[in-house]
Amino acid sequence: MEKLTAGDPQRIGAYRLLARLGAGGMGQVYLARSDRGRTVAVKLVRKELAEQDEFRNRFRLEVAAARRVGGAWTAPVLDANTEAAVPWVATGYVAGPSLQDIVSGPHGPLPARSVRILGSGLAHALQDIHGAGLIHRDLKPSNVLVTIEGPKVIDFGIARALEAVTGAGLTGTGGLVGSPGFMAPEQVRGTPITPACDVFCLGSVLAYAATGHLPFGGGDAAAVSYRAVHEEIDTA
Repeated sequence: MEKLTAGDPQRIGAYRLLARLGAGGMGQVYLARSDRGRTVAVKLVRKELAEQDEFRNRFRLEVAAARRVGGAWTAPVLDANTEAAVPWVATGYVAGPSLQDIVSGPHGPLPARSVRILGSGLAHALQDIHGAGLIHRDLKPSNVLVTIEGPKVIDFGIARALEAVTGAGLTGTGGLVGSPGFMAPEQVRGTPITPACDVFCLGSVLAYAATGHLPFGGGDAAAVSYRAVHEEIDTA
């Protein structure tokens, strides 16, 4: 979490911005609070994306679908303005560290029982997401937050909008939506995907949680993606 900068807006919609939570291919994410005191995470779309009609159309459809996902295992979509000059979406704020921070920190890999509990929660989250007609596309340790109520999945439902503008180099790996080392082989190949790709990502996330190292090793994105397609996952 970082302080707001001089270039950040003070408000987005009905929400007063408090701090920066992070940024990604889609845009900047802020910690914010509603006039009624609810704390939320607001994602503000990048201006260059907002200027592209195809992205806006996809974003509009994906936000509408994401609203249908319950909040038991995910950060629910609470509010959005897909018609604003710069579109935004607000989700429930989840207070808890990411799985990435836990495993890469002093705690290290999770014990077997914790991995089983994590796997059950993530499977329920994917069931809710797929039940709403969505595919996450980017399930990875940094998109899994660990809370006293169990794991919560974030950043679901609107990643597909980026596929409309992959030619602009807005995603990290050759225009693909996903993260090297956790993407399914069909994502790397650029072939049509199904909910099964999220199940592959789930296995990769659990392997990381149990072992503490990346399931297809480190190195540059191209090498990691090649191993994901042609080699077995490393569970040692």
